Amino acid sequence: MNSIFRSGAFRLALFFAAVFAVGGIALVVAVDAAVSRYAEQVTTDTLVTEATRLQSEDRREGRRAVVDVIRGATGVEREFRYALTDRGGNRIAGDLPSAPIGWGEVKIAERASPGDPPDATVEMRTYGVALRDRSLLAVGSNSFDVAELRDWLDMVALWSGFGITLLALGAGYLIAAIFVRRLDRINVAANVVMAGHLSERLPVMGMGPEFDRLSANLNLMLERIEALVIGMRQVSTDIAHDLRTPLTRLRQRLEAIRASPSLETHRQAIDDATSQVDEVLGMFRALLRIGSLEAGIGNDRFERVDLCDVLERVALAYQPAIEDQAKALRLSIEPDIAIEGDAELLAQMFNNLVENALVHTPPHSLITIALHREPEAIIAVVADNGLGIPAAEWTKVLQRFYRLERSRALPGSGLGLSLAAAVARLHHAKLSIADHHPGVAVSVRFRL
Repeated sequence: MNSIFRSGAFRLALFFAAVFAVGGIALVVAVDAAVSRYAEQVTTDTLVTEATRLQSEDRREGRRAVVDVIRGATGVEREFRYALTDRGGNRIAGDLPSAPIGWGEVKIAERASPGDPPDATVEMRTYGVALRDRSLLAVGSNSFDVAELRDWLDMVALWSGFGITLLALGAGYLIAAIFVRRLDRINVAANVVMAGHLSERLPVMGMGPEFDRLSANLNLMLERIEALVIGMRQVSTDIAHDLRTPLTRLRQRLEAIRASPSLETHRQAIDDATSQVDEVLGMFRALLRIGSLEAGIGNDRFERVDLCDVLERVALAYQPAIEDQAKALRLSIEPDIAIEGDAELLAQMFNNLVENALVHTPPHSLITIALHREPEAIIAVVADNGLGIPAAEWTKVLQRFYRLERSRALPGSGLGLSLAAAVARLHHAKLSIADHHPGVAVSVRFRL
């Protein structure tokens, strides 16, 4: 209960309650003023109309007709009160106190019925005109109805503001209760995640598309964190597993050096040990590079890169090694294709793909480097007609240190495709593997 009253939703509801109350009261006050002005205008118009009518009656029928009209208006509920006086101020007819020509105000004690004592004094507005014989006619009407209407509107304004405030507070409490309850579900899920259960996901709030979109983005972030944590655990295991072999060989070499008296044997063993240390350092450099790429480091150096030129330089660099292994290289590159990216990283990605094809294909294989444009993407492909990769292994070979069983005897650390995939992700591209019938094709799809 206290958490609801302290919540931001309830405070926001209080703010809107105040706004609604002030707005409601201001509206009723404005209506009160408009109605009062209208009522006063109606009273003014009726007084002028009545005085003008009696003036006309005087001109047509004479003063006696005016006196008959005044004496015929009797009763407490009559609309007008009159006062007709001669030039000397002597009353001729009517019960209205004397009033001047033009507009004026008088006070009169009303009676509930004839013979009753006077009630409270009421104020009347009067309008006086001169008749043909210089006698004075005053017509008056009380403003009781206008005052009563104004009092009623004031009461409406008070109770409307009070009712709007209560309604806004009730709605605010209800909204805050729903909001807090759903936030509690998210907090429970977040506590589960913080306790180490990274597979837990936040529930959808159901408070609108913007909140649902926030939950979806937070769940995507949790999925990314889970993948990174699992990747870190896997990397730690893979490093321990894959470094054990070169370090074991290095230890054996060092023991052989200690046991052998031959200087030439020492030199050869040191050279082998240095190569193995370089291999281990190369693994760590590749891992650090992959980690930095996955963290988004490097996209600040993006510029317009001629992708045709990058692939042609990669092909030119590997042409001698491909020919030395009795293999062939074929280029199929459309001209004038450029993207935003890092030329050095793109060259490293394609180097890794060509190196992978060169190492894992038999003699007389054909390696193809292709580049073409589609309506919504630019596609770069490095393919070969070698032994290929089983479809079940396509996603696994993109993981760090993963190697096919038949490739474990070949040089390498299983990081080449992982590094290529990281470079592709940095460039918002998708690296995928497919059959080449025979062989394998690795494609990189750059979105336009």
